[in-house]
Amino acid sequence: MDLKLKGKCAIVTGSSRGVGRGIATALAGEGAKVVVNYNRSAEKAEELVESIRKNGKEAYSVKADLGNPDECKKLLEEAEKKYGSADILINNAGVWPTNWVQDIPLDEWNKTIDVNLTSVFLTSQAFVKYNIAKGKGGKILNVTSQAAFHGSTTGHAHYAASKAGVVALTVSMAREMAKYGINVNAIALGMVQTDMTNNALEKNKEYYMKRIPIGRVAQPSDIANIALFLVSEPAGYITGATIDATGGMLMR
Repeated sequence: MDLKLKGKCAIVTGSSRGVGRGIATALAGEGAKVVVNYNRSAEKAEELVESIRKNGKEAYSVKADLGNPDECKKLLEEAEKKYGSADILINNAGVWPTNWVQDIPLDEWNKTIDVNLTSVFLTSQAFVKYNIAKGKGGKILNVTSQAAFHGSTTGHAHYAASKAGVVALTVSMAREMAKYGINVNAIALGMVQTDMTNNALEKNKEYYMKRIPIGRVAQPSDIANIALFLVSEPAGYITGATIDATGGMLMR
């Protein structure tokens, strides 16, 4: 199947590592021009850009603090300046702090909401303003979690709350943006092997494995394959959906 991603400009937030890195790599493999966003991991972002370019594809890194509206706007402006458009936005950046409800400091709560939910609103707002002004359609894919539906069982209530917000925001944006030709969907993740989850998997691997009917932890490439389809032209009739990519942890 031709996903018709060649030549499209795709912005992937938090793409210097983990799931974002996997998605950015896969998009480049399909011929998309990838904007690699990072905030702190400049070295890893440049490593990814060089890896993509060595394979004859196009990539560019942009530093942006996604909690800052001006920097979200800058991210879109940099993409347009470099590649002439912003066709795809994948909101992947996130944090996964651990604390029981009675112990969560307010600043940790606020940071979790800011990074996992508010940044999705800010980048999406900049993206839709840009494309509506240009009279262009586009694709937004928001990364959420099975915890948005199941809640947290291991001390991540603030993470679960932020990801539930992403689901509701996705539906609301999809309703508003359909008339502009902008599709908005989400992908719900289960346990994926990344830097962010390695410690938890080392400590509680048996617990997590029991919750995954497919019987293995996902790799970033598993998620990337699904994400590619959701932002492709053949998926143009899907909007407002959250696709479960959890190995069966979430079944609805």
